[in-house]
Amino acid sequence: MSHRISRRTFTKAGAIATLGLAAAPARRVLGANDRIRVGVIGTANRGRQVMDGFLAHGDMEIVALCDVSKSAMDGANAKLDGKAAAFGDFRKLLEQKDIDAVVVATPDHWHAIQTIAACDAGKDVYCEKPLSITVREGRRMVEAARRNNRVVQVGTQRRSSKIYAQAAELVQADKIGKVTLSRAFRASNMYPNGMGKMQPSAPPADLDWDMWLGPRPERPFQANIAPYRFRWWTLYSSQMANWGVHYLDAIRWMTGETAPKSICAMGGKYAVDDDRTIPDTAQAMFQFASGRLAVFGQYEASGNPVFPRGEVELRGTQGTLYIDEGGFEVEPEQAGQFQDPGPRAEAVKVGGGDDSAKCTAMHARNFLDCVKSREKPRADVEIGHRSTSFSLLANISLAVGKRLEWDAEAEKFTNSDAANAMLDYEYRKPWTLG
Repeated sequence: MSHRISRRTFTKAGAIATLGLAAAPARRVLGANDRIRVGVIGTANRGRQVMDGFLAHGDMEIVALCDVSKSAMDGANAKLDGKAAAFGDFRKLLEQKDIDAVVVATPDHWHAIQTIAACDAGKDVYCEKPLSITVREGRRMVEAARRNNRVVQVGTQRRSSKIYAQAAELVQADKIGKVTLSRAFRASNMYPNGMGKMQPSAPPADLDWDMWLGPRPERPFQANIAPYRFRWWTLYSSQMANWGVHYLDAIRWMTGETAPKSICAMGGKYAVDDDRTIPDTAQAMFQFASGRLAVFGQYEASGNPVFPRGEVELRGTQGTLYIDEGGFEVEPEQAGQFQDPGPRAEAVKVGGGDDSAKCTAMHARNFLDCVKSREKPRADVEIGHRSTSFSLLANISLAVGKRLEWDAEAEKFTNSDAANAMLDYEYRKPWTLG
């Protein structure tokens, strides 16, 4: 797939044709004391949360906003006293020579096009998770960052959590023994009506619905797609990726894994009666060559807690770790059948962590530091791509109804042509595939 924008697209956009995004533009050289000038693409729910994380730092300023919804953009600009330049087309924002970095907080199906265009325009990028909506898109995003020498941070903010970093050190020092199973779940009881059933209607007057759809097929506006509810539509997102990427990224960080060797996902729409095209109940299992399993479950027909505490569980031979951004505990293992009695690890309880908003601010801080130093950030684009791939592979396994074998180096399945065909998709014109 090509990230580049076709000649027809530029013609349609008028003056945008002169942007020259594929060329390497002149770049502002930043000194240690310079304020980083940031543009934000996508200014609704998560976009504003990320803006708050950036605004916590005095060495940056948000100078430009872009959204296909004028009301969303006006609301975001109100946080800036209306001082930011406003654009309805992200390509116009990328044309601005004095913007050093951009935040991409649009729906998932836009991340690849906008991040690659930003890299080609000489901007560093903070891209919200999931990084992409297909595996091939993710790899192209890595390639764009590398060929343009761009800093690209992915919004998996637990990578900037001191609690998760401390737990990763503990696990990798073998303090809970060999981890054979890791688990995480997203539970929310949406029974019976979920996000509802709605008929197509006219879009809001200030929404560019065709631009919102972008590379996805043309269809009428529907109020339970945009805003935010796109998370329950396979064309634009998934809850497997929306939540799974956070937890699976944390699991693979703590256990030192890169990619699974096999994936099996099952689930369906079993109880919730709404317009969703994703399951209300699903579970994915990942097997690693190192000898361990990871599980992510999406439970949207039942919401009771799965664990006694925390959001992620790592089960080791010496102890079990429960963790969230606020803290973690290690519960020592007891000897089982035919084994010497007694606990096998020390009980550990660590608190004093941070909530999601503070972790987002620390993640933004790491990105800003790397914009100046040119070092790779904590959630570099390659890290984000590998973590996002977990959820995308699970979605493919669910779609084809098969356990899949994965070649992580070649980034393809070895036992299903149908699954390999889902590693990419054809963009709607005028957005091009190459």
